[in-house]
Amino acid sequence: MDIVVTVKEIRGHCPTFRVGDSFTLKAGYQLVSDIPVCMHGLAALMPFYNALCVSEPAQWGLDGKKDKSKAYIQCPDPFDCTGGGTVIFEVSKQAAPAPHHYPEPPE
Repeated sequence: MDIVVTVKEIRGHCPTFRVGDSFTLKAGYQLVSDIPVCMHGLAALMPFYNALCVSEPAQWGLDGKKDKSKAYIQCPDPFDCTGGGTVIFEVSKQAAPAPHHYPEPPE
């Protein structure tokens, strides 16, 4: 199971992310990204990524109001105090692609 993390909303100014940016945790633990990933945001996701691979967001109180299949997690930046930006991440599960099996070589 892959976890797709998308920037849903930014309150204040985030120097790393823009709304709509996303990255993936392949197989639930391999970070795959074409963009920089903020360590503060990643730290906010760390306590939940394994649980979200094997259970529903509602079990952890992270489910959305409109879409119960997605989790919402917030970056810890207290933007009102720091002048930075706090990010709301939308986290969804995605079935991992089937592994490619190569034919056995002839003997």
